[in-house]
Amino acid sequence: MSVPAVPGAITADQVVATARSIAAVQDGEGGVPWPEGHIDAWNHVECLMAMTVAGLREEARRGYDWLARYQRQNGSWPMKVAGGEPVEKGGESNHAAYVAVGVWHDLLVTGDEAFAASMWPMVTRALDFVVGLQTTRGEIVWERDAHGVPAAYALLTGSASIYQGLRSGVLLGERLGDPQPDWELAADRLGHVLAAHPEAFADKSRFSMDWYYPVLGGAVRGAEGEKRIEEEWDTFVVPDLGVRCVSDQPWVTGAESCELVLTLDAMGDRDRALRVFADMQHLRHEDGSYWTGWQFVNEKHFPHERSAYTAAAVILAADALSGATPGAAIFRNAGDHEVRITGDCGCEHARA
Repeated sequence: MSVPAVPGAITADQVVATARSIAAVQDGEGGVPWPEGHIDAWNHVECLMAMTVAGLREEARRGYDWLARYQRQNGSWPMKVAGGEPVEKGGESNHAAYVAVGVWHDLLVTGDEAFAASMWPMVTRALDFVVGLQTTRGEIVWERDAHGVPAAYALLTGSASIYQGLRSGVLLGERLGDPQPDWELAADRLGHVLAAHPEAFADKSRFSMDWYYPVLGGAVRGAEGEKRIEEEWDTFVVPDLGVRCVSDQPWVTGAESCELVLTLDAMGDRDRALRVFADMQHLRHEDGSYWTGWQFVNEKHFPHERSAYTAAAVILAADALSGATPGAAIFRNAGDHEVRITGDCGCEHARA
């Protein structure tokens, strides 16, 4: 397996240095924290995927051990863990779903089916927790609180990521000889709502993630995906700098920039993907880590931190652009499945 490199933007040695900057903040149990010290399962998994891509398999496996240790009986993880203790005790649906993406990615990259099988009980509990939060219309609400009460609404970005998680879980189950038709049905219902029912989600449209994530997660591709990206391109993309986190602030962030790179690559828009990836490299620190963002009016890094999840997004984008590992197309392939409309949402398309 080779290490990703993108000519003119990042070398293979630089990718390894970036992965080592993630490993450097990993705690004694294998958890990968945010700069302020807490760990959440989604960003943790993203970091494990990046270390796997760069060949830091032992460090990544320690991270999967962390996930197994902190998964709760209902299949979820605490929203935030700090110092080995849950500090926000609700369980987010998109956190749980992303574990399936991580384990599927590990299998694609390493070919280690025995490891995937050892993680399978954790994945099944996680995705069963997720499916248990699906509404009759098809969206999946964003959390179950510490008292077991489901949230009253769903989030577009979270549900788009969950869609990829469910599809990854289905593929993993098929590979391991344990098919999961309920997850496949849940993914179809969710995919239709993501593509056709914006009213199902809380309005977070000022965030760039709500713009590109339905495409990145695989639910919206083709002409509709291209239309979606074009409509808000000038709102969120800052030439030579990257992608805004929110539309109303002069602030570009590395993670959102690289997620847009993954989105463009998944659409086949390689030229713009390469351009955005090169543009965000101004956030690179000399030790291989990445600043979280840049406030381009004040011309200061904001917040004044370097985050492991930003470094992880850089590595995954580099892999997608270079095709270096067998997992490089995991985001591109998330849109391979044709969504079947189930009729539960009541719209004209469903009735037809």
